[in-house]
Amino acid sequence: MSVGIKDVARVANVSAATVSRVLAGRNVDLAMRERVLAAVRSTGYRPNLAARRLRSRHTNTIGLIVADIRNPFFTAVSRAIENLAYSRGQRVILCNTDEDPAREAMYLQLMQEERVAGVILAPTRDGLANLTRTKPDYPMVLIDRAAPGIAHDCVVLDNGAMSEMLVEHLHDRGFRRIAGLFGATSRTGMERRAGFEAAAQRLGLRAEAIAVPHGDGEVAEAMADLLARADRPQALVASNGVTLLAVLRTLREHGLSVPDDIALVGFDNEGWMDIVGGGLSVIEQPVEEIGRTAMAMLIDRFDHPDAATRKVVLAGRLISRGSSLSPIPAPSPSVTA
Repeated sequence: MSVGIKDVARVANVSAATVSRVLAGRNVDLAMRERVLAAVRSTGYRPNLAARRLRSRHTNTIGLIVADIRNPFFTAVSRAIENLAYSRGQRVILCNTDEDPAREAMYLQLMQEERVAGVILAPTRDGLANLTRTKPDYPMVLIDRAAPGIAHDCVVLDNGAMSEMLVEHLHDRGFRRIAGLFGATSRTGMERRAGFEAAAQRLGLRAEAIAVPHGDGEVAEAMADLLARADRPQALVASNGVTLLAVLRTLREHGLSVPDDIALVGFDNEGWMDIVGGGLSVIEQPVEEIGRTAMAMLIDRFDHPDAATRKVVLAGRLISRGSSLSPIPAPSPSVTA
């Protein structure tokens, strides 16, 4: 005998309407939600997804589209979003664009066809421009990247300020010649590059910002040029975890060590980063908070579709380790007799 919503409602001692709201991912008291989900498991109820799609414009599925799943930042944010979605009885479709606007457009169309309840998107640079001209029929929250004129909720890191913090850290450690490698195809890379250049100019440093396309080969090529110079940089800034790893690999291939030959700082904080060169100095992004905030904003948009859009800007945390040790002794404090 097949099990229906009424059977689940009877076991959970709630109304069939409450069961439907839980299964649709709507706001329901947490204790009641857990009771309904326990009843679903005990009865073995399986929703008829095809019939539900015919009755409703949307499913209880969330679309998550990220720019580069290799990037530790997106891996951690995706996990935070999936965990929260699962706790609400919602499913997640995860797609990876590799910073390709054509793939991004294809996956956005897929979300339309799948009738997802909403989408969390880390857009490509070209994709951001498209979002100013088009609006899908499902709610969308942008993460990591946003731009003026886009009518979508978003949660981002204060990329410029965090990049400035890294440059100030290097300046305080005594470094005067620095170079930075920044993504050429992402708005995040552009914002971090702008912060890098602003801080270097303000502090009077000899600095060079290099835009690198998406891929390790381009990072290695840019690094080879920097390292061949007679006055090569004393310190390097990598704009994300993937670039940071590519820089380390290239330094090793050139027989250079961190920080003895060159200092290195960057973004993201992975487990392996505290064992390289006495540990890598990085900006740790609040990935859990970004994921939770994005999911909360999407859920709120379900219930308040006409509310004004919101932008949440979060700050990261500087973790200072051995990779940015001073090349010269720090000046001794003056002593007053």
